[in-house]
Amino acid sequence: MFRSPLLIGLLSCLVFAGSITAAEPTGDASVVEKTPGLVGFWTFGEAGGEQRLSQGTPEKHPLTEVGGPIPRVVGGPFSGYSAELNGKQYLRIPYAETGDLNISGPDAQVSMFAVVRIVNPNRSRTIAGMWSEGKGANDDTGTRQYSLLMHMPTYGGNHQLTPHISSEGGVTRRADGTAFPWCCDYAATSATIPVEEWCTLAFTYDSRYIRAYINGTFEARPLNPKADKRTDRYFTQEGPEGKDRGMNPYYHGRGIFTYDPAKHSETKPGGGADFTVGARYAVGSMLGEATEGRFGGLAVFNRALSDEEIKTLHNAANIGALK
Repeated sequence: MFRSPLLIGLLSCLVFAGSITAAEPTGDASVVEKTPGLVGFWTFGEAGGEQRLSQGTPEKHPLTEVGGPIPRVVGGPFSGYSAELNGKQYLRIPYAETGDLNISGPDAQVSMFAVVRIVNPNRSRTIAGMWSEGKGANDDTGTRQYSLLMHMPTYGGNHQLTPHISSEGGVTRRADGTAFPWCCDYAATSATIPVEEWCTLAFTYDSRYIRAYINGTFEARPLNPKADKRTDRYFTQEGPEGKDRGMNPYYHGRGIFTYDPAKHSETKPGGGADFTVGARYAVGSMLGEATEGRFGGLAVFNRALSDEEIKTLHNAANIGALK
């Protein structure tokens, strides 16, 4: 069929104009960029096959795709787009290149904020972090640091937001040095994570307490040892002043694990944890608890944000305007 150059040009302009309208951000990225302590901020506006770059930060922190190109889809808070993960792919920064995302030490603080749309909640358990667990129960070779995780029913986090902090890298240990089979240091929300709708998920750690937020809101959750499967003395008696650790906030006053190759090369031969988005190394696999859904924004801060700051970030995403 013959088409005149003028007609082709008009059609091209219409398509181009439509794409600009469709990809218009719903939120305000500048609010995130202006928040003090920002070290990583990805808006997922890049096309599949491209590295996702941090914006508004000293380091670019390119996220590389693993498992093939991750599609860019229309609809996102900060770029107008989001990355669509299928549970078989994820994004990573090698440990040696993590730079100022490598937050660790006895007095370290960290916060994370994500805008996501989660599907398949039974399998989708990983948002992002530096968190390598090892091959399964009682494996102490892990190099965990911090991570925003979901749906951890072992210690009372069934379908809830469960941000983790580890001081040991491997399994959690009681005050007397005896070990749990897993890392069990995490806060857990009262509310469950929204499914098949956009939401914001966040946590803060001030070197003492982990606090978890859904849609900009912190909801206190006291410990119920029996219901929360936390009857061990570690949970009930090894918190502040010999009291319990709570659930949200959760007391973890031992800082964040620091990987030292001279010290850990034999006990933790896998090396330091990569920074990963959408998946983590757990029970000997990177994809066993990989997430399915859309990622529209992810931010990391090297300090504990306040309740008001988390609420401001949530409002900046304007998730009500996302389809």
